Amino acid sequence: MKAKMTALKNYFKKCDLTLLAIALVLSAIGLVAIYSATRFLPKVSNPNKLIIVQCGAIVIGVAAFFIASLIDLDRFGDLWPVAYVLNLVMLLSLKFLGEGGESTGNNSWIRFAGIGIQPAEIGKLIFIFTFARHIYVLRDRLDSLAALIQLSLHALVTIGFIYIFSGDMGMCVVYLIIFVFMLFASGVPMKLFIPFCLLGCGAAVPLWMFGLKDYHKLRILVLFDPDLSPKIAYNGLQSMIAVGAGQLFGCGYLQGSQTQYGVLPAKHTDFIFASICEEWGFIGGVTVIAVLTLLVWRVLYNASQAYDRFSYLLCIGVGGMLMAQVLINIGMCLGIMPVIGITLPLTSYGGTSVVTTFAALGIISGIHLRQRPDRLR
Repeated sequence: MKAKMTALKNYFKKCDLTLLAIALVLSAIGLVAIYSATRFLPKVSNPNKLIIVQCGAIVIGVAAFFIASLIDLDRFGDLWPVAYVLNLVMLLSLKFLGEGGESTGNNSWIRFAGIGIQPAEIGKLIFIFTFARHIYVLRDRLDSLAALIQLSLHALVTIGFIYIFSGDMGMCVVYLIIFVFMLFASGVPMKLFIPFCLLGCGAAVPLWMFGLKDYHKLRILVLFDPDLSPKIAYNGLQSMIAVGAGQLFGCGYLQGSQTQYGVLPAKHTDFIFASICEEWGFIGGVTVIAVLTLLVWRVLYNASQAYDRFSYLLCIGVGGMLMAQVLINIGMCLGIMPVIGITLPLTSYGGTSVVTTFAALGIISGIHLRQRPDRLR
């Protein structure tokens, strides 16, 4: 019994409780904001149910944090091809089981027994693991074009499955940013990385012409001319009005007209930041950004302390994932990014997103926990 207590004490001493504390602060901010945003939701008979679901997701997420921190992914590294195929199969299942709605424009969810799961959210962690391991396997050949092509196909096939079988452009962009972050940090020479990025930018032209659906094109174009589709532009415009209405100190908690009277759409999910800015003002918005920045910094700090390349790349992948979601979501709310349905980490309502993010942070905590000089390679 004494040995178990000692082991438990050592665990809590070595795991990254600072990272968990930052995540819990963000979750608490999210709960307060979600309560305000969901008091008068149409078509919801019991708004408190959403708070209960979010609280449940946080509890499960904290459990996932501790469980993930105990799993040494390095021991399962050789299974990365199996995990990669399983991820593709999970994304393929959206073709047959995926659900969404007119407001989302995609089929990103699988629902059963009243519970919705977003496979691409879970798939982000699998993608980070498989891509980090693939880079590690090719670590001695990263200066070759063949290695770069392999890694590119690894990412593009996954992104292609998401777009084809769910139509979720927002998730595709997040995966793409994770890919670029990890590739940049992998050690690929700049003489290959820079031309590769330029080639990727050039590929945007045929992608725009032949790949994107008209609906997704309009989501981008209305940033520059809302009159092209007032219906699609509506969400972004109302979000900007809400942000501006908050001014410096906000309209007051539970007092925001855009939030309370149902004018601001998706106010507890995609536009939770706009709701916060309306009721808490510029000060509240900056505070949320500061805590999110602290979260990303802590993840990247752990990357700088990692003893092996695989662990380092896992940290970079999670950091890239969080940074992408923060920049896209806040950009959506401010009208400088297209509205593509990305939630704000740990702040927006969404069980799958919350649990996945806590699990990702648990992986980082596990790397912090197992730092050993003998693993340096």
